[in-house]
Amino acid sequence: MGSGHWSTNVYDAASSYRARTGASAFAYSDGGATTTHPSLDPRGVTVRESRDSDDHPESLAIAVLFDVTGSMGTVPRTLQTKLPSLLGLLQRKGYVEHPHIMFGGIGDATCDRAPLQVGQFEADNRMDDDLGRILLEGGGGGQMMESYELAMYFMSRHTAIDCHEKRGRRGYLFMIGDELAYPAAKRREIEKVIGESVPEDVPVRELVRELQTRFDVYFIIPEGAHHARSRKLKDFWQDLLGQNVLYLDDLDAVCETIALTVGLGEEAIDLEEGLGHLDEVGSEAGASVSRALARLEASRASVAVSPGPRGLGSAPSGTTRL
Repeated sequence: MGSGHWSTNVYDAASSYRARTGASAFAYSDGGATTTHPSLDPRGVTVRESRDSDDHPESLAIAVLFDVTGSMGTVPRTLQTKLPSLLGLLQRKGYVEHPHIMFGGIGDATCDRAPLQVGQFEADNRMDDDLGRILLEGGGGGQMMESYELAMYFMSRHTAIDCHEKRGRRGYLFMIGDELAYPAAKRREIEKVIGESVPEDVPVRELVRELQTRFDVYFIIPEGAHHARSRKLKDFWQDLLGQNVLYLDDLDAVCETIALTVGLGEEAIDLEEGLGHLDEVGSEAGASVSRALARLEASRASVAVSPGPRGLGSAPSGTTRL
């Protein structure tokens, strides 16, 4: 997937139509749906693909998966309103020429009807369509855990991305949430949700190691989410991802944070340049983005001499992220 081109005019026309008619950008969920939309159902999916095409000869895979339980249900609505800003920063400012963006939702496989929803990697307005099909279930198990590990299993073993396969460049995976993952992707849940038989549970640490060979993996914790201030939450994700845990004090800045993180990772900008771009486009997110990305920016200098598996620190300046 990933052909075609994003059109802000098409997006604006759809937004204007919804405003006139009172329709929701999330008509599937707001219309009373209770199950995963068929196009986002991971069961039986062999792979979600980010493939090069005539339109996009050097694609870059960017996946954004967010917790849709409890207070986190506002995240996709925020993303939907900021899509033009995200695409504008990535492309018009030269961070990424050919982004392929996937959206998905994460719930709890122990109790939710839609524990995992996964769209396609898209380059055009179909990414907005995928967002609108996400079921905002608002459930969760109430035990400070959601099935992030199941999402990581899918992303590790059921995606194919040309940026890595052809060019040895990792894509980007952003998870947005405020809870812990379960210790392992359980074999019975993998079979139930994804439709694949595996011999045993897969530990979350093993999944992170697998993912980091093909994706720079980030976890964004937004202020205001139920467990955002939990020390246990921060310690858990920092232990898995190190400096790639981002603390965002304004959820409205999530698209700008993602865009600048990719720009930094692609060595297209430094943080000061990126913040300048936000000012240019009239974004008020600069202060929040600066605070969220300060540690990443500092790590660029400190890890330039030490290759490793994690994100921005994995290659010396001026070399390809492998």
